[in-house]
Amino acid sequence: MEFKDHVCELLNTIDACQVFFDITVNFDLTKNYLDLVVTYTNLMMLLSRIEERKAIIGLYNYAHEMTHGSSDREYPRLGQMIVDYENPLKKMMEEFVPHGKSLQDALVSLQMVYPRRNLSADQWRNAQLLSLISAPSTMLNPAQSDTMPCEYLSLDTMEKWIVFGFILCHAALNSDPAALSLWKLALQSSSCLCLFRDEVFHIHKSAEDLFVNIRGYNKRVNDIRECKESALSHAGSMHRERRKFLRSALKELATVLADQPGLLGPKALLFFSFILACFLRHIAELIFYMEELRAHVRKYGPVMQRYYVQYLSGFDAVVLNELVQNLSVCPEDESIIMSSFVNTMTSLSVKQVEDGEVFDFRGMRLDWFRLQAYTSVSKASLGLADHRELGKMMNTIIFHTKMVDSLVEMLVETSDLSIFCFYSRAFEKMFQQCLELPSQSRYSISFPLLCTHFMSCTHELCPEERHHIGDRSLSLCNMFLDEMAKQARNLITDICTEQCTLSDQLLPKHCAKTISQAVNKKSKKQTGKKGEPEREKPGVESMRKNRLLVTNLDKLHTALSELCFSINYVPNMMVWEHTFTPREYLTSHLEIRFTKSIVGMTMYNQATQEIAKPSELLTSVRAYMTVLQSIENYVQIDITRVFNNVLLQQTQHLDSHGEPTITSLYTNWYLETLLRQVSNGHIAYFPAMKAFVNLPTENELTFNAEEYSDISEMRSLSELLGPYGMKFLSESLMWHISSQVAELKKLVVDNVEVLTQMRTSFDKPDHMAALFKRLTSVDSVLKRMTIIGVILSFRSLAQEALRDVLSCHIPFLVSSVEDFKDHIPRETDMKVAMNVYELSSAAGLPCEIDPALVVALSSQKSGHCNNIHCLAKAINQIAAALFTIHKGSIEDRLKEFLALASSSLLKIGQETDKTTTRNRESVYLLLDMIVQESPFLTMDLLESCFPYVLLRNAYHAVYKQSVSSS
Repeated sequence: MEFKDHVCELLNTIDACQVFFDITVNFDLTKNYLDLVVTYTNLMMLLSRIEERKAIIGLYNYAHEMTHGSSDREYPRLGQMIVDYENPLKKMMEEFVPHGKSLQDALVSLQMVYPRRNLSADQWRNAQLLSLISAPSTMLNPAQSDTMPCEYLSLDTMEKWIVFGFILCHAALNSDPAALSLWKLALQSSSCLCLFRDEVFHIHKSAEDLFVNIRGYNKRVNDIRECKESALSHAGSMHRERRKFLRSALKELATVLADQPGLLGPKALLFFSFILACFLRHIAELIFYMEELRAHVRKYGPVMQRYYVQYLSGFDAVVLNELVQNLSVCPEDESIIMSSFVNTMTSLSVKQVEDGEVFDFRGMRLDWFRLQAYTSVSKASLGLADHRELGKMMNTIIFHTKMVDSLVEMLVETSDLSIFCFYSRAFEKMFQQCLELPSQSRYSISFPLLCTHFMSCTHELCPEERHHIGDRSLSLCNMFLDEMAKQARNLITDICTEQCTLSDQLLPKHCAKTISQAVNKKSKKQTGKKGEPEREKPGVESMRKNRLLVTNLDKLHTALSELCFSINYVPNMMVWEHTFTPREYLTSHLEIRFTKSIVGMTMYNQATQEIAKPSELLTSVRAYMTVLQSIENYVQIDITRVFNNVLLQQTQHLDSHGEPTITSLYTNWYLETLLRQVSNGHIAYFPAMKAFVNLPTENELTFNAEEYSDISEMRSLSELLGPYGMKFLSESLMWHISSQVAELKKLVVDNVEVLTQMRTSFDKPDHMAALFKRLTSVDSVLKRMTIIGVILSFRSLAQEALRDVLSCHIPFLVSSVEDFKDHIPRETDMKVAMNVYELSSAAGLPCEIDPALVVALSSQKSGHCNNIHCLAKAINQIAAALFTIHKGSIEDRLKEFLALASSSLLKIGQETDKTTTRNRESVYLLLDMIVQESPFLTMDLLESCFPYVLLRNAYHAVYKQSVSSS
């Protein structure tokens, strides 16, 4: 009610003073008057749209009565106003009859501005608007106009003034042709207006409903209907053509200003006058160029300040002083104000800009606003209506001052698009359409950038909505950047898939058919059907017969480059005191997808126990990494960080999300599939081949062990898992060994008395033979020791492969570790020695004592087909680990073992029983292998207790037996 009373009082005062209104002369006064009328009209219309308005004011009055003991004294008037304004426009048409003359004058003054601004795209194009290069000779000339402030008035604002203004003073439509012309032009331009945020006003239907009941307005009703038909048939195409023109014109303007930012000074009017043409009539590209121009203004603000400071002091002050001097009548008060304007401008200097001084011309602009009010009343001594040149000059000066101290406010006034905060669904739909079109995806960054505008639509009188709008701006910006990163990630994934397919074609397994065809062709053998197409060789896809030929990979790269341009456009953006970094979104998504892709490329099938060969996985991973590295050509991201984060996680048992890694998958497969089949007798280890090989059995295995365990595959596995992953593999192997040792300990406990006696009776052959027969579970000991030997043999392959890989990547560091290990003195403390051995083992170097085995066993505090040759490695490493744990002399204990073993074997040589002497020669060779494997035993020591002639005869016998069996 207070607002309504103040508005009515002010309007009556304006009518009583017969204030002169002309938008081209007293711009601020006329603009604020028209804004007041439109705001008042909008408020009344919005009030009438509240469905429960009567209940709300009733509750308010009841609450007031409960609080103060009496009802609000304005309640009857408020209630009556609600009733009177059920049809607000009809009521206001009656209310504005006394104000018709002033309102008509203000609106008719728009005839010099609105028709000139509301032109078609062809007229803009013919006039070369926004083009700085169409007339190079005038490029440095300042853009001038007699109506400077009117040039950056939005069309939407002027259309509101015209439509609502002439509805309220509709009599002018019958009496003034200029008013009717403006009215028709506005009705033909659009079909609805924005009242407030997402509340709209349908122009033609509302105007027709109001005028149809007024006598003598049949012609105006027909005009409305004709304008409606024209708007529906032509307005859409007109705005479309404008967008087409602006798309190219703003691109040209942004490009020129980026190269020559100094032109922002003289051509600022062009920028601020047409940037609003994009408002609500845009596409993503237009918003992008608008944001680019805004960025230029913010970046080169000091350039514009220097230009306009010199303009104000060197030109505007001089011209204004001459105009004031030539005034025939100039009262004292007006003279003082005008003189202060001249003095303020004259005192300006470029040094103030260079020193970073903060300018503030708000006082000067407020004085001019007051002066407009003083000089626009009918009885003013100095009438502004009679001195139009003074008004126009002052309007120009006010624009120039805003270019010095209010650039940010001017950007908000002319290019703020915070209205989209209230059309989030349409906003999101436009973003999705932009993202789906490859040609438009490079402009998708404009949508997150628009989220930085949203906080400008908040108002200090309504602080509670600040958090709601801020949260919406954050959620939308986050969603847009996330979707952009996802789209880029999907494109990169598709490219990686294509490149992995091409890399797969180069694998050795695919060359067999090509070799076979070549051999058959050379021997002139015809195989297969006639006319069978020849298999395409790798690289054929790179041969282009036509430059117009575009492959799927070309399309993916084009789409990716466009989208990456958008992601890389800004390093970061501020939205409601939160910083968003678009590149980090892409980095995060690439890390997640790379992790999933690596695990997925293992093709591990738990049901069938199938898994990709390490070499094939390594080829795919390298192809994937090559594509990811190429992303640095598009976006300034640290792809090495992505590799480090992902690949280091893959060397652990679980990744950061708790998901299994390739380390855990390959460790489980080698332990549970390959080595288990070795224990079952389906696979054997061949030291000469350094690989595990399938044995011919009734049930053929689903995989070829050699293709997973030869030296090239183990090197590929080492490349993939790295030292950390290979250490986890070793620890898992040692855990299995420790479980076998635990069972061996149980067997030793069962036979402890007999073993103790045998230890002291190794020089008594007869007694030893009798004691041997008392031993139980001898076969179980042999089997478990063989399993341990198999596991250690596999670990030896893995360690050798790791050493080869590290020698290629870090040769100097590996050689230093190897030199350190080789020169450690024998008398070194065992704890120190174990630290050296642990370092050496991590580098894949063989050690006298296996540190991993020591750790595994210390935690227990309570090429023959049968793999028997693996016993040598098992005995040596188990003995070294156990005697290290129990602080015994490894060399002395192994010498004792050699004496016991040689004595027993010599006793076997004297036996005649076939059962006792079965495989005697093989056992002799096993003793020789134990000595060869051991770093603590020598051949001299073996010959001192076991004749070498027996070994020579044993080698000969085993060789003859293998030849005869084959």
